[in-house]
Amino acid sequence: MVKKGLLFSVIFLLLFGSNGHAEVEKPYTYKRMKQEVYQIAKQFHLEVKTFGKSEFGRDLVAVKVGDGKKSVLITASHHGREWLSTHIVMKMMKQYAKAYSESNDIYGHHPQILDDVSIWFVPMVNPDGVMIQQTGTRHMPFLMQEVYFDMNKGYGDFSRWKANGFGIDLNRQYPAGWEEIKGGQPYAAYSHYKGEKPFVAKESRALRAFTNQIRPLAAAAYHTSGRVIYWYYFNEIQHLQRDIRLVNEIAEKTGYEVEYPPSSAIGGGYTDWFIQTYKLPALTIELSYSVHETNPPLSVLKEEWNRNKEIGMVMASFAKNEFGVAEE
Repeated sequence: MVKKGLLFSVIFLLLFGSNGHAEVEKPYTYKRMKQEVYQIAKQFHLEVKTFGKSEFGRDLVAVKVGDGKKSVLITASHHGREWLSTHIVMKMMKQYAKAYSESNDIYGHHPQILDDVSIWFVPMVNPDGVMIQQTGTRHMPFLMQEVYFDMNKGYGDFSRWKANGFGIDLNRQYPAGWEEIKGGQPYAAYSHYKGEKPFVAKESRALRAFTNQIRPLAAAAYHTSGRVIYWYYFNEIQHLQRDIRLVNEIAEKTGYEVEYPPSSAIGGGYTDWFIQTYKLPALTIELSYSVHETNPPLSVLKEEWNRNKEIGMVMASFAKNEFGVAEE
C-alpha cells in the first residue's frame, strides 16, 4: 500500500510541478520555439529545414510531419503580436507527429493520410517581431533603440508591435495587389508599412523561396484576431467550387465566420500571393475573439486549440482527395 504522504507528493508534483507553483502555459518565445522544434524532430524523426534568416539573423524553421511527397503548408506569426498562432501550430505539430509515429487516429482522421500528403509547419515567420513585442527592444542592436521608439510613435510599450525588425509589415510584402495597398504607413513603423517594394524583407523572400521549393497543394496562414476566415483573392472561376469546399469544412470545424477581406486588407498578403501564383486554395485564419492592437490572452488558447486541432488533417485529407494524390 502506498503511504499517504508519498501519494500526496506524487499528486502535488503532477499538478504543480517541482517548483511548487501551478504549471501554466507561457508565451512561445523564439528561443523556446526553436528548442522544442529540434526536440520534437529528434523524438519523432521529423525533417527540419532552416529556410532562411530574419533581418537580425534568427533562423526561420519549417518542420515536416508525414512521409508524403506532396504537402500542404501551415504558417504562423507573420506578425509580432500574433504569437498565439505559434502555440496552435506547435501543438498541432507535436500532436500529429506523436499520433503518426504510433499509427493512431489523429482527431478522427486516419494517420495514413500523411503517407500521401505531408504537412509542413512554419511556427514563426517573424521571430524578430515576436521578440520585440514580447520583450521590447533590449535584445535588438543598441544603435536601433531610438529608431524603434520612433517606429512605435513615441511609445515605450511595444505590445502592439506587428512588423519585423526593420518596421516592415510582412503580410503586406507580397506582390499580389501590392501597388493598390492604401492607408498604410509611409515609412517603417510598428504596423502597416508595406516596404519600398514586394519581397524587400528577408522573411518574406525566404518564405517565397520555401513555398516555391515544396509546392504545397494548399496553404493556411494563422493570424489573430477575430475568429474569421479569409479565403478569396480573385480566385479563378473554375476553382471557386473547389476552394469553397475546403473553406466550408474548415469553417464548420472552427465555428469561425467566412468573410471576404475588408477593403483595408486587400492585397499584399501571403495567401493572396499564393492564390494568385499557384491557382490553389489558401486561407488566412484569424484566431481568438477580437483584441485591439495587442496579443490575445493565453486564456483563449484551450478554446482556440479545440476549434483548430483538426485543421491540418482536414487540409491534408482535402489535398489527397481533391488532387488524386496516391502513395507512390
